[in-house]
Amino acid sequence: MKKKNILIIGSAGRDFHNFNMYFKDNEEYNVVGFTASHQVPGIVGRKYPPELAGKLYPEGIPIYAEEELAQLIKELNVDICVFSYSDVSYQHVMGIGAIVNAAGANYMMLGPKDTMLKSKKPVIAVGAVRTGSGKSQTSRRVIEILMAKGLKVVAVRHPMPYGDLAAQRVQRFAELADLQKHNCTVEEMEEYEPHIVRGNVIYAGVDYPAILKAVEEDPRGCDVIVWDGGNNDFPFFKPDLMITVTDPHRPGHELSYYPGEINLRIADVVVINKIDSAYPENIQKVRESIARVNPRATVVDAASPIKVDDPQIIKGKKVLVIEDGPTLTHGEMTYGAGTVAAQRYGASELVDPRPYTVGSITETFQLYPYIGKLLPAMGYGEQQRKDLEVTINRTECDAVVVATPIDLSRVVDIKKPNTRVYYELQEIGTPNLDEILSEFGKAHNLPMKSAKGA
Repeated sequence: MKKKNILIIGSAGRDFHNFNMYFKDNEEYNVVGFTASHQVPGIVGRKYPPELAGKLYPEGIPIYAEEELAQLIKELNVDICVFSYSDVSYQHVMGIGAIVNAAGANYMMLGPKDTMLKSKKPVIAVGAVRTGSGKSQTSRRVIEILMAKGLKVVAVRHPMPYGDLAAQRVQRFAELADLQKHNCTVEEMEEYEPHIVRGNVIYAGVDYPAILKAVEEDPRGCDVIVWDGGNNDFPFFKPDLMITVTDPHRPGHELSYYPGEINLRIADVVVINKIDSAYPENIQKVRESIARVNPRATVVDAASPIKVDDPQIIKGKKVLVIEDGPTLTHGEMTYGAGTVAAQRYGASELVDPRPYTVGSITETFQLYPYIGKLLPAMGYGEQQRKDLEVTINRTECDAVVVATPIDLSRVVDIKKPNTRVYYELQEIGTPNLDEILSEFGKAHNLPMKSAKGA
């Protein structure tokens, strides 16, 4: 039987996992390449290394630019294109499908049955319907509850392998020094650091079968795994409890973005976040969506209250607001916690950073013009981090409001008065996550502290 030529369309994450789970060592297929977007610098033009690609690909697998998709299908005689990235509209998914079919190839999507790994340990997965819904803060809340019950929790993060892929095969983060050891980007630090400072171990990387084995045998011990999803992708590990976060600031997106709707449909628990700041009619629209596609799910109402280190730095000042990068870019949000804090604590003006941008930050605004007066904390590589630093310090403002999950001033030299904005998940009423996780622990015979001993 003639092998089918496969081109995997991705963005350095789900694409590699789909290859590892379905195509690696599979004699029926010949993977001729990956594609990736130029949005993540340094991926296009590289190779998925032979150390990870397996015996069928001793030279590795090239990574091409997605912009060349139609041409690649013809030049590489591609039979099937496999769509393998997330947090995109259905219009986008089918727009890519139209390019693929018009060039003569079939269009394929892999689902949970062929891509989820089964663990020996209980798995709680936290996902979302869109980037910026509050998935990370929900993961942190879940882990805090589990740790308070005396459980040994190991978190596993959706991949962000932007460096040496072979070296990033399995990454373990147990202390802040590990962030430097693994040459983490700002985006990676934003996801890993909050776990480390709370005292739990977090894994990430490229080879998730190997990562799962390492997690189950972690030297600190592991009672339960928390899958900390990203880019609203569905989990790589088969969950025993699936928690999906929705965002009433973007009502309707839960039914119109891929694969966010999958997360909604497979959820055991759906969190409606940001109830403290969303319009009641938009909250109701999200409730109706949940009732329509997943009426069996338990619904948890939650708020995202904001805390500011030093409100006086904001009051009456012209401020530059720095928001979480992916929330503004992938998530298409036009404001975030920093914006809310600036308004709530009396900033006189939000300064537009666009006249002051340099290099890759200028390119980011060209790619995402709707961002407006906010500065996304982009740092996919050292040069982009330097561009961010120069942009911040060139911007004519009185102060800087930093609303990123990490202390940005630790990795970027901000030469202006600045303050951090924090936001954590706060459930409203019942059911709540503590009750749900207590029941989960009992069902899986987890060694939890008694209420008296907690």
